[in-house]
Amino acid sequence: MMEQFSVIRKHLKKKLDPRRFEHTLGVEFTCAALAMRYGYDIKKAQLAGLLHDCAKRYPGPELLRRCLEREIPVTPAEEADPSLLHAKLGAWMAKEKYGVEDEEILEAIRCHTTGKPGMSLLDKLLYVADYIEPERDTAPELTQFRKMAFIDLDEACLAMMKANLEYLRESGRTIDPMTEVAYEDMKREVSERNRSANETMPERDTGENQKEGTTVGSVKKYGKARRRSTGREKGRRYQNYRH
Repeated sequence: MMEQFSVIRKHLKKKLDPRRFEHTLGVEFTCAALAMRYGYDIKKAQLAGLLHDCAKRYPGPELLRRCLEREIPVTPAEEADPSLLHAKLGAWMAKEKYGVEDEEILEAIRCHTTGKPGMSLLDKLLYVADYIEPERDTAPELTQFRKMAFIDLDEACLAMMKANLEYLRESGRTIDPMTEVAYEDMKREVSERNRSANETMPERDTGENQKEGTTVGSVKKYGKARRRSTGREKGRRYQNYRH
């Protein structure tokens, strides 16, 4: 596996411009760090990060031409902004040029720009890593997002999707409908998770009887036994004092 990584890095270094290659290494590194945090296969996450932008070597018109030649589906939004196609062509290249057979890795590469409904853990790891990797320095709220990514991956993913949509709207750039669909799905997922967590959270007794972890029920059930044990403890202390 390490030899495979080394070969891919050398090849990408020749094909990508220096800034894009440094970004690629940053995403590979960040994917590995997030995989450690969330208990995912580190090598798979690294490979997804390493190859996520392998098709960025081509300009928009070339991306469109290559996708059409390979019968890769192209949406109207992608035809209007062919730069979006680097993710789909990148997944094709990862399989056909770099020998990646793992569909989970290929799918993460395929959706890393727009996201998608029902994202897997690897999908989220790559999406977030692409946003927060160390070479990034212009995206808004980066410091906050970097902290959030290692605390709650879903919340981080949602926040980044929202920020990305706001940027696209403000700059007047093409918005792939999948980006909006993915954002709404992630918002629903986070909302349902939080609601479920709140419903299962045990009620807390804030009355006077909640001292040192004691509830009203435990006082009623164990009150006599606790008084007896207190009496025995006092007797032991008295005996110890006498001796």
